[in-house]
Amino acid sequence: MSKSRNKRDKGHGTRDTETTHNPQPIGELFEQLVQVMAALRGPNGCPWDKAQTHQSIKRNTIEEAYEVASAIEEDNPEKLREELGDLLLQVVFHAQMASEANRFDIADVLKGLVQKLIERHPHVFGERKVETPEQALAQWESIKANEREQTGSLMDGLAWSLPSLMLAHHAQKRAAQVGFDWNDPIPALQKLKEEISEVESVLKGERGDRKRLEDEIGDLFFAAVNVARLSGIDAEMALRNAVRKFVSRFKAIEETAKQQGKSLAEMKLEEMDAIWDEVKRKGQ
Repeated sequence: MSKSRNKRDKGHGTRDTETTHNPQPIGELFEQLVQVMAALRGPNGCPWDKAQTHQSIKRNTIEEAYEVASAIEEDNPEKLREELGDLLLQVVFHAQMASEANRFDIADVLKGLVQKLIERHPHVFGERKVETPEQALAQWESIKANEREQTGSLMDGLAWSLPSLMLAHHAQKRAAQVGFDWNDPIPALQKLKEEISEVESVLKGERGDRKRLEDEIGDLFFAAVNVARLSGIDAEMALRNAVRKFVSRFKAIEETAKQQGKSLAEMKLEEMDAIWDEVKRKGQ
């Protein structure tokens, strides 16, 4: 459904008895979901659902994935259950539209997924042996890399709708699979310093050269992702956490201003910086 449609407001409550002990087989429930989606798109279906295309609900699909991630971050099982359902709806929605165009259907999606899981887990369904999660992941990535090399470029199939930090991380990881990478973060940090110097050079030069400035700042971000990746840090999460920290400290400045009977516009930057430093000193 569209994100504009209201969802039921759910809290941290326990799952109801019907949900926890539903006697219906999983396959039957999934078939029912597929049939409901087909009815919504059918001749007597919902005008909104019938009007949608892959493009029109593309953003909804991305948003639902983020809402799943948000429920995980909140450690909210009931919300996670609901959001996983909304994300599954997007999968069934896209498959139904593809079926109507005679491209593929949900059975093809499931068949391809099962085949992929079996092929990429030869240590479970074959004769290979792995002992650790790291070895299993390395094997998965190696199989994926071999598949890409056989069909084209290692960079084929990059998910360009990913947030830019995540996209950079994935592109770098793919290049690293064939050794196009540094062995540790220190050389990457030196590269980051070079990119900072180049940004500084542009800023000190012609202010009108915005295209070059955009390019150099882009290189700066890309280099920062490299340092994070080689250090074992998720750049996307690191920046999200930095934003959370910034928001928390800024709210502390706002609260202090209220206590002093001032508006932020009336405070000098030095005053705000002093509050910021105090909040930082307290570890907030």
